[in-house]
Amino acid sequence: MSIPSTAPQVIAVVNQKGGVGKTTTAINLATAMAACDKRTLLIDFDPQGNASTGLGIPASARKLTSYELLLEETDAASAIVATEVPLLSVIPANVDLSAIDVELSNVDAREFILKKKLEAIKDQYDFIFIDCPPSLGLLTVNALVAADSLLIPLQCEFFALEGLSHLLHTVERIQRRLNPTLHIHGIVLTMYDRRNRLTEQVEADVRAFLKDSVYQTVIPRNVRISEAPSHGKPAIIYDLRCPGSQAYLNLAREVLNRKAEQKLAA
Repeated sequence: MSIPSTAPQVIAVVNQKGGVGKTTTAINLATAMAACDKRTLLIDFDPQGNASTGLGIPASARKLTSYELLLEETDAASAIVATEVPLLSVIPANVDLSAIDVELSNVDAREFILKKKLEAIKDQYDFIFIDCPPSLGLLTVNALVAADSLLIPLQCEFFALEGLSHLLHTVERIQRRLNPTLHIHGIVLTMYDRRNRLTEQVEADVRAFLKDSVYQTVIPRNVRISEAPSHGKPAIIYDLRCPGSQAYLNLAREVLNRKAEQKLAA
């Protein structure tokens, strides 16, 4: 299948609820984009640093991180670390990032720091993904201001839509005050289990409410996806043929095709 070309774009992978497959989606979608010959950067913006770990970046290799980037102690280019995946790089994170709200409490225009830092490197990549923390604090606000669009992983569970409504309200506020061009690229259903009737009901409700904003690709529950981070590898590298890896490759194609359709519509 031919992959459409894309203009550089920044996509924040965001959901304020934890345990929805956000970091897993960020890691594997970024890897899938690299597999599609797209120059890709993943910014780890979560103090837990799970995206860095999942891409095989040990703590000893995280000399400069997104923490120093936000403190303006480094530029973005200096913080970038290559991964074992060709065309995929990462700006890592560590626990220091958890103090950033306090560190920047008296800094003017602190919501725009990441956006400013990315300007120097944005054109070097086809895609920049930001793995946001499971909260709506300053880190996520910086990501939403810097991003062109959002990708929202949504777990197939009873309270999915309720949590999503809070996020959408936050997005509306960011659009009004800080980033008027921000839009939702798409919503991906994660931890999908066709044997569970609740999964089908959640999917029906989400698609009825959000319609074409929801990707056709769903990410299944898959043990190989869960195992991969402990080996410091994306699932796509750990086991390319497993259903989870194939789903993320399909999602990457859908993201690329959706961007191409948006470009044609414009």
